[in-house]
Amino acid sequence: MLIPFLMVAFMWLVKGAELLFDTNFHFLGIFPGRLTALSGIITSPFIHSGLRHLFNNTIPLFILGTALFYFYSEVSFRVLLRVTLLTGLAVWITGRPAWHIGASGIVYGLASFLFVSGIIRRHIPLMALSLLVAFVYGEMVWGIFPGFRLEISWESHMLGAAAGVIMAVWYRAEGPQRPVPFYEREGEEESDDEENEAEPADQAN
Repeated sequence: MLIPFLMVAFMWLVKGAELLFDTNFHFLGIFPGRLTALSGIITSPFIHSGLRHLFNNTIPLFILGTALFYFYSEVSFRVLLRVTLLTGLAVWITGRPAWHIGASGIVYGLASFLFVSGIIRRHIPLMALSLLVAFVYGEMVWGIFPGFRLEISWESHMLGAAAGVIMAVWYRAEGPQRPVPFYEREGEEESDDEENEAEPADQAN
């Protein structure tokens, strides 16, 4: 829970600084095609347009981030970093000419990663987590379509979800795996025993 908590805390700290000094840090977001806005790939997730925007990202980022670091601890840092970078870079390349801010791209990336990973791995606890994510955050799918709400960055949502799917496929062989059923283990043990019994005969010949 530490890493998601620190991310959320920093998001609120930034918003507190904006309110305290009566300023706006939107220039730290992503403006597609603008070289000076490339740094927004890293900074934009911590900038939000208002308290409602910030609150809407706080809870899902904390919950999904905690699930990522708990169930996929081996690859969690790499997944989080690469989802952030892939989403931000894709928005910078393909997004409409406007300031794109907020952590919703990461939220969509984590949700799609957790959902797809559980299905790919066929691991019952992870599949249950996938179903839970789909049940709780299933309505998020509407946020990836253009024009759903003009004031939100649907590009970040769609590209973040795509980045999560890519990471789920990329890291499918790392992290928790489906336990081998007992009948498959018995078959492997029998094969090993047969090979071991055959070795002395080979050596004698």
